[in-house]
Amino acid sequence: MDWLNVIIMGIGLAMDCCAVSAVHGLNERRWHPRAVLMAAIFGLFHMGMPLIGYAAGNLFVAFMHRYAPWIALALLGFLGCKMIWESYHEHDEQKTANWHVINLLLLAFATSVDVLATGLLFVPYPDWLVPSVLTIGSITALFSLGGYLVGVYVGRLKINMEVIGGIVLILLGIKIWAEGFLMN
Repeated sequence: MDWLNVIIMGIGLAMDCCAVSAVHGLNERRWHPRAVLMAAIFGLFHMGMPLIGYAAGNLFVAFMHRYAPWIALALLGFLGCKMIWESYHEHDEQKTANWHVINLLLLAFATSVDVLATGLLFVPYPDWLVPSVLTIGSITALFSLGGYLVGVYVGRLKINMEVIGGIVLILLGIKIWAEGFLMN
């Protein structure tokens, strides 16, 4: 594990939140102070979910040490493919810009379920857990706020952020697998 992996992972995982925030911005078409709340909620969920995944992964630590590169490849590949597939299908969150806190919490949970699995990646690297979780959450909050602003000020994007995020996660999984495969 290194900082490049963590930052790339954070960017890839933040794309769902960025896309949801951009949709809110597109629907709002003006600055709304709750965009900061939305970004903070998304960031906090992206910090909490890997901690839960890490705790669950510690139950299987011996297994994880041996198979971590394969698991990383499978998890990140699956999550990346899932993000790409979902990007071509209609999302409920794209139908309306609802600012109710309950709605924001539901969106945060929905966009962070994938992040739960990334906690497993840190079982072999416990020293990286806290700095990585803080980095992933911060990147998510920044990308969420940025996505909202892009939605407000630029208009409809022709770039499919979820596809980019999915590709990044798949490539990161391949990189982690290759590093683990070559080291063993």
